[in-house]
Amino acid sequence: MLAELYIRNFAIIDDLRIQFFNGLNVLTGETGAGKSIILDAMALVLGERADTTMIREGCDEAYVEAAFELNLELQSGIGPLLEAEGLAGDQTDLLLLSREIRTNGRNICRVNGRAVNLALLREVGDRLVDIHGQGEHLSLLRPRSHLPLLDAYAGLEEERRSLANQVIQLNKVRQELSNLRQSERELSQRVDLLQYQIDEIDAANLNIGEEEDLRGERARMANVERLIQLSTSALSFLNGQDEESISAIDLLGDAERTMEQLARLDPEQVAFHELLQGLNYQLNDLAAELIRYREQLEFEPGRLDYLEERIELINRLKRKYGEDIASVLAYVEQAKAELDNITRSGQRIEELVQEETRLLHQIGEQGRLLSEKRQAAAQILASSLEKELADLNMDQAKFRVSINQETDEEGAYVGSNRLAFDAMGIDKVEFLVSANPGESPRPLAKVASGGETSRLMLALKTVLATVDATPTLIFDEIDQGIGGRVGDVVGRKLWGLTMPAKHQVIVVTHLPQLAGYADGHYHVSKRMDNSRTTTTVKTLDDGDRVEELAAMLGTQGEHATGSARSILQHVAAVKTSS
Repeated sequence: MLAELYIRNFAIIDDLRIQFFNGLNVLTGETGAGKSIILDAMALVLGERADTTMIREGCDEAYVEAAFELNLELQSGIGPLLEAEGLAGDQTDLLLLSREIRTNGRNICRVNGRAVNLALLREVGDRLVDIHGQGEHLSLLRPRSHLPLLDAYAGLEEERRSLANQVIQLNKVRQELSNLRQSERELSQRVDLLQYQIDEIDAANLNIGEEEDLRGERARMANVERLIQLSTSALSFLNGQDEESISAIDLLGDAERTMEQLARLDPEQVAFHELLQGLNYQLNDLAAELIRYREQLEFEPGRLDYLEERIELINRLKRKYGEDIASVLAYVEQAKAELDNITRSGQRIEELVQEETRLLHQIGEQGRLLSEKRQAAAQILASSLEKELADLNMDQAKFRVSINQETDEEGAYVGSNRLAFDAMGIDKVEFLVSANPGESPRPLAKVASGGETSRLMLALKTVLATVDATPTLIFDEIDQGIGGRVGDVVGRKLWGLTMPAKHQVIVVTHLPQLAGYADGHYHVSKRMDNSRTTTTVKTLDDGDRVEELAAMLGTQGEHATGSARSILQHVAAVKTSS
């Protein structure tokens, strides 16, 4: 609900702050006092187009701020949008919208103090307020809002969501079909490429860890002569260079035998003997290993070239398919899986086509049933609305709900036809009205009279009150062309929209019979201050209201005062009995 509106340097408004009630709020005052300017400021902060000519003369900027109190229902409705856009404030039960326009053309929009673009400000504002009058900010004048309202009125939202889920599933099927139905040339080229890559990698017969072994063997082969020389030299020291030389093994054997004799004489030296004995065994094993190692170092013609070619092959595959052999092998498995999918695409396409057909029949049947229920609900809605319009002195008005379908070669199957559809179903819904006899029903946006538009919106809001989630409704020019008796009916219906705490209503009126239903009554006037005209707003108490209603009746004296009191007494009785 709109809790407070602050306006600064806007048209003839200098600095104005208005606190609104949750029920029916009425603005009254002489023509030209600034009532419509207040509504223009409200439209501005809700996202209407800015006009620098509305900046108060002599000022560089105009500023409007609106504070909204959010109940739990409103928080759940607008909260996800604010969260998604990063606009949620510290207080979840309070929302601030502001708009600043400057003479240099700069235009600043804010939600909860954060700068946003105009489109986002308008999207947030549309969920909070409907302004009924000139029609520029009226959600009901936009045909896209009509189908959801009709479904809500008929209680068909759950069925529509079920159909929407089927449409989502169909879109996924169609997307997969689109991906598979590439041109034969593209598929053929892809198959050729994948097959070449698979053959190239498979032919290499790679093994994880192979590259390290190859590089080690290449290092040995490149230095084979030196390795043979070094191993031979090491063996000569171990086994002796010739028959006359003494080898390390012989010397160690002599030492071991000497220690054996020593240990016999001094048993405490047994450990040293055993150590030398173990060293002797190890040295003999080492000599045997060196002999085997040297024998394996025999040069193989062409082996080094093979190793170089093998390592280069691995490097080439790594450059093309991955950073190591494991990555290359993983790539070939993915390529095989993709190739398998492509070769099986014909079968998959056939399966998807069958699933698409099944879903199109299912969507068509659900859409048909939903359309029948909408048409039945549309007749009830039209009848109820025409009764409301008759109460509002528009007894000649006719209301229709246009429900149409369009054929589409790719559409859902409905009987022998194929009809266009979306997540909402197969219907295109629009509200039409004929305000005068002899006129064909036309879209709401083309209803010429501002007063007729406002009364039509009031009738719609009355019928749809239980399903319309817009919390604050603003009506301008609603009393145009009606008298006191109908004014009382309009006032009662406006007040009825606030019960039980469903909507907050703000209305500009010249009819005392309507103004009598106000929960909050504001008198708008203008005064001269230092040769400048300034709009002021005063919240009226009970005594002030009697005076204001008497002035609105256009008569003077006790008779006017008595009539004003009678209006208030009548309203009090209506409210008490409701």
